[in-house]
Amino acid sequence: MPTPNKAAAVAELTDQFRDSNAAVLTEYRGLTVAQLKTLRRSLGANAQYAVVKNTLTKIAANQAGITALDEHFAGPTAVAFITGDPVESAKSLRDFAKDNPNLIIKAGVLDGKALTADEIKKLADLESREVLLSKLAGAFKGKQSQAASLFQALPSKFVRTAEALRVKLAEQGGAE
Repeated sequence: MPTPNKAAAVAELTDQFRDSNAAVLTEYRGLTVAQLKTLRRSLGANAQYAVVKNTLTKIAANQAGITALDEHFAGPTAVAFITGDPVESAKSLRDFAKDNPNLIIKAGVLDGKALTADEIKKLADLESREVLLSKLAGAFKGKQSQAASLFQALPSKFVRTAEALRVKLAEQGGAE
């Protein structure tokens, strides 16, 4: 029979799994409290980094419909619950892990799909949402410019051809 505290913890973790866009499991063995504080700060407002109990978190993940992470709940585990842009949070985790090799990215989940540690690193290599949107807008603007040039080309070519014809007829008419 679970205690009320454990049931409340499972309910809170289940809500966090359901409310977040992504979750990343990490092993934090060997990190100091100061380093964990720095990691939480680097994740910003888009993510919440929590040290969790494996058994309770596994139950909460299963209740939220996430079973792909079950094998990764071993050893000291912390979860980054990401509510904002998952690319930014993945970059923060990757960069922190480069500087602090004791942080190990185990696995994660993004919109219900399980991710391996390598896939999270690939996600971190993507450009942010804002950069991708600006590139898309630039591509659309470039295509519009090309279309406008194309639409202007036909009338201007017609005008140049008509003017050349008029000049040629004037020369022929003046020569006679």
